[in-house]
Amino acid sequence: MKLSIYSQQNQKTGEKELPGQFTESYRPDLIRRAVLALQSAARQAYGAKSDAGKRHSSEISKRRRKYRGCYGFGISRVNRKIHSRRGTRMHWVGAFSPHTRGGFRAHPPKSQKEFTQSINKKENRKAIRSAIAATVVKDLVSSRGHKVPEAYPFILSADIEKLAKTSEIQKLLATFGFEDELTRSAVKKVRSGIGKLRGRKYKRRKGILIVVGEDCPLLNSARNVPGIDAVIVNALNAELLAPGTHPGRVTLWTESAINKLQEKRLFI
Repeated sequence: MKLSIYSQQNQKTGEKELPGQFTESYRPDLIRRAVLALQSAARQAYGAKSDAGKRHSSEISKRRRKYRGCYGFGISRVNRKIHSRRGTRMHWVGAFSPHTRGGFRAHPPKSQKEFTQSINKKENRKAIRSAIAATVVKDLVSSRGHKVPEAYPFILSADIEKLAKTSEIQKLLATFGFEDELTRSAVKKVRSGIGKLRGRKYKRRKGILIVVGEDCPLLNSARNVPGIDAVIVNALNAELLAPGTHPGRVTLWTESAINKLQEKRLFI
């Protein structure tokens, strides 16, 4: 499969044959597994403190002749703490047990729980190759909701990696006809739902992914554009190529990224 190479001025400067990674079969099941494995590894463990709800000085005896016991009083055998007493009569209040005020939870979340999902190396590489191939299938990209120009997919010339200003990146994308994609990726307020009451008032759609061949100024200049990610080709993963486990993200490859993908035989 050949793709056209375009300069910063949106002028065709040549064509390039894509490497074998772009011919991988479409495997949404593997892509989903790879993305979920990455997300599970990033999940932070949480749990209740080991002595939460158990800090009360409370006990109760079930022995027959202990004056502080509950035997013969017709009360449930629940841990209690004593507020005051008059002779052998106690002013008790339930504590410690799960169903008492201030008691510990019956089955609290435990920080030692393991959430990480594993995936084989070969499966992960195949998932990345499949996600790479999905980025040049226009029907898949459009079905994901992206607004792409007629010329998509295409390759960007290597000199684009030298753009050092965010305004230059925005101008470049507008030149290639990605105005709708920039608008789509802007921050939007959630209209309804309980999520906005829990610190999720806004949402941002994933937009264009720019893949470069090496460390360059574009990595910094592109990160301030809402929804856009820029990454070096050898740092690609399934989640960048298929956010939310949905393959077909609109992706702009630079010529040097394609060359490095072929020369280094990445993800094979």
